[in-house]
Amino acid sequence: MAAELTAHELIAQHRPTLDQALEAIRTRAYWSPHPEHPKAYGESGSLGAAEGKAAFDALLGTRLDLGQPGTDDWVGAEVSPYGIELGVTYPHADIDVLLPAMRAGQRAWRDAGAEIRAMVCLEILKRISDRTHEFAHAVMHTSGQAFMMAFQAGGPHAQDRGLEAVAYAYVEQARTPDTAEWTKPQGKRDPLALTKQFTPVPRGIALVIGCNTFPTWNGYPGLFASLATGNAVLVKPHPRAALPLALTVRVAREVLAEAGFDPNLVALAAERPDEGIAKTLAVRPEIRIIDYTGSTAFGDWLETNARQAQVYTEKAGVNTVIVESTDNYKGMLSNLAFSLSLYSGQMCTTPQNLLIPRDGILTEEGPKSYDEVVADLAGSVGGLLGDDARANALLGAVVNPDVKARLEAAAGLGEVALASREIANPEFPGATVRTPVIVKLDGAKPDDEAAYMNECFGPVSFAVAVDSATDAVELLRRTIRDKGAMTVGAYTTSAEVTEAVQETCLEECAQLSLNLTGGVYVNQTAAFSDFHGSGGNPAANAALCDGAFVANRFRVVEVRQEA
Repeated sequence: MAAELTAHELIAQHRPTLDQALEAIRTRAYWSPHPEHPKAYGESGSLGAAEGKAAFDALLGTRLDLGQPGTDDWVGAEVSPYGIELGVTYPHADIDVLLPAMRAGQRAWRDAGAEIRAMVCLEILKRISDRTHEFAHAVMHTSGQAFMMAFQAGGPHAQDRGLEAVAYAYVEQARTPDTAEWTKPQGKRDPLALTKQFTPVPRGIALVIGCNTFPTWNGYPGLFASLATGNAVLVKPHPRAALPLALTVRVAREVLAEAGFDPNLVALAAERPDEGIAKTLAVRPEIRIIDYTGSTAFGDWLETNARQAQVYTEKAGVNTVIVESTDNYKGMLSNLAFSLSLYSGQMCTTPQNLLIPRDGILTEEGPKSYDEVVADLAGSVGGLLGDDARANALLGAVVNPDVKARLEAAAGLGEVALASREIANPEFPGATVRTPVIVKLDGAKPDDEAAYMNECFGPVSFAVAVDSATDAVELLRRTIRDKGAMTVGAYTTSAEVTEAVQETCLEECAQLSLNLTGGVYVNQTAAFSDFHGSGGNPAANAALCDGAFVANRFRVVEVRQEA
């Protein structure tokens, strides 16, 4: 079809946004072009709250036809964690037909250059942003996030991470000039003169393997990093969270076509129940890049077996917080309570182990024993979630039966400091909503170590008694080294402990938050400023987002000739 979006129009509309993103990743200052508040939408072509909800409702029970080649079936059996059957079906692909079709458009996409690719990616993100309300409901009813979290994390924050990846991709490609004139003096002889051309060349087809809990937030960095560097992208969503990524693929295909490119540069690979096509796709020779978020076991399998591909994984870790001392006891408790409760602890960044000296901690209120700290934290969580309406807004719904089973089993691992309780959701009676459990464990007991040294994904935290701050730091070091950590937190007023924790995190390559007592939480990161993961410990081999996340998605090929 003829292009409806010209290069001039794309650059005029989106180059200022890209320039601001480039400045933001340089300064690490706060910036976002995507409003966080729902009321900011509804004008200038974007969907407001009512329109977005209506658009989502209109999707239920429909066939989402993307017009991509090789469709041999229609699949889909998503049931919302809130108890609603979505009934949306998606194209199931004959991979032997789809993959060659995806490769067909790569030459024109490669030749378009880094700037035009970035502009097309920004147009995709702009159209997704205009439909943030619709996407929020799709994320909510596939992940179990409460609406406001689904709106923010699944909408503007995910879009920020996608734009951040585009900015990094542009920087790495623009680092090398398109052409160069090379002259080498030869004394009395004529100089040697060459004209050199440098072209960023994509690796091939990229595979994005989506996750259940954060389909857009975790999916967009890899998708846009690969697309912006010239690769076609095949999106394999989690079977319980296909809708948000399927909508993303539909928008991307529409924009690519309007900009004069092959829409098959982005395609969807939905699967039948228990089909497990990720393993099949991951080792196909056409797949040259893989982005994966999920379990350690499958992430390790990908890193071991997908030898033909550059593999980026975000797996699992055991996130730890050291509680040694504080000058804002109530602020510390409030901050930790929120961190443990948000989205029922179903975040890869949620703290699991709280390391507390068995002799207690120092506070501005005086000394607090280990038992007092744990009891006060339990009280803070209980107070935060004491009102059922507020609890539902913070907790969302338990995403799958495995989380519920781990939560129930955790109560048998030690002394329960805070029991989990069931909460009814009047709007969605079918939702499974549970408050967190806090279990007291002893860091010196091998049986307890078997519990706290393994990830227990969900609303489960362990208050681990340790002999001293020194022991806490050593346990932190061993945890990061052996199990990995997406986040580390520490509360201390001691310069010596601060230095020890910082040095441990530097040596073991883990992201650290110190003494958070206000409205910033250890399990939240801001695009353009914070790095999500480090890529340097077993929890993840990549960071969202740095130069390393994008630079290996393409190669620079040189053509030189005599001037």
